[in-house]
Amino acid sequence: MRRIGEQLGINSETLRNWVQQAEVDADDRPGVTSDDAQRIAELEREVRELRRANQILKSASAFFAAELDRPSSR
Repeated sequence: MRRIGEQLGINSETLRNWVQQAEVDADDRPGVTSDDAQRIAELEREVRELRRANQILKSASAFFAAELDRPSSR
């Protein structure tokens, strides 16, 4: 790996990681495939967005509930 990495101008560790990931993607080695890793990242982003939206809705709900509890100034 070191010699090939030097010939290609790539760090040997980087090349080793690429080879291992290619083996995982080809089902020759256990691990998380590139497609699965991408999908997991997308789902984690979606969860963060949904949690943020849920917090906004909770805050809005509490605000409007407090408004309903206040006596009217009419």
